[in-house]
Amino acid sequence: MPLVIGVRFTAAGKLYYFSPGALSLAVGESVVVETPRGNEIAQVVETAHMVDDQLVKPPLRSVLRAVTPGDLDQQAQRLAKEAEALEICRKKVQEHQLDMKLVRVEYNLDQSKLLVYFTSGGRVDFRKLVKDMASVFRTRIELKQIGVRDEARMIGGLGPCGRALCCTQHLRDFEPVSIRMAKDQSLSLNPTKISGVCGRLMCCLGYEHEQYQKTRKQMPKTGKEVITPLGRGIVVDLNPLMETIKVRVQQGDTNEVKEFPMQEIQRLHPPAPAAAEPKARGDRRKREPAETVLGAVVSDDEEFLGTDVEMICDMNKIADD
Repeated sequence: MPLVIGVRFTAAGKLYYFSPGALSLAVGESVVVETPRGNEIAQVVETAHMVDDQLVKPPLRSVLRAVTPGDLDQQAQRLAKEAEALEICRKKVQEHQLDMKLVRVEYNLDQSKLLVYFTSGGRVDFRKLVKDMASVFRTRIELKQIGVRDEARMIGGLGPCGRALCCTQHLRDFEPVSIRMAKDQSLSLNPTKISGVCGRLMCCLGYEHEQYQKTRKQMPKTGKEVITPLGRGIVVDLNPLMETIKVRVQQGDTNEVKEFPMQEIQRLHPPAPAAAEPKARGDRRKREPAETVLGAVVSDDEEFLGTDVEMICDMNKIADD
């Protein structure tokens, strides 16, 4: 079991493990770590502790040092150059007439590599673009295609609820979200009502889905006949969140819809199947299965994942083409 510390590169980014070496680091400190992109500044979110080998993705890289004033000066210069580089890259994309939307450009700490994030509806042949950009920036260029959810995380914004996007605040990984979750919560299936600013189904649909499923399994289906404190009635609506059921019951000469707590409703169980008659020889008829009260849980209809599609282009390799 290796000794590691947990760091994040952004506020809502993924957790990465690094070896602290002989350093004693506290939560909230900034450190310089070694990454495949070069040296980067990260923030400590977990102090040194032992973890299982399966949680560490080899190779386990090391923390180089605590952040120095020189590192902070480099970071300030890097941020200033990124804003300028983004405008230059956008002009180059327009010149080459490529179907791609630039989202962000990032330098590593020593500015030896420029990483360009973009979105596109399909694959893009950007080899000529990279050559052109390399002649301007005189550094290694990497282009990475990302999905619309990752674009929303990078840009940020406000959701339909009026709060900051979950993916920029606390959501670490993108979980599958399906239209079935909206159906189980009796939400409108209008795409404008259940979609986030990224155009995909809102991530928050999955927050309470497990509780909705658990409660619905204990409730009768809509249209079933049940027994209420006021007599028999037909289920017309379910409220899993409040754990109540609306039932149409007979009140005198009229039908009224009453709402009852789930605990006060009794379901009418199907009659027990009749005893099977002895089959005559050669009789191949099959008995029909008894009707069940609750149907099986429907599987997800459609999944939306926030998976990145990497398209990395090495300037040195292209130069050889």
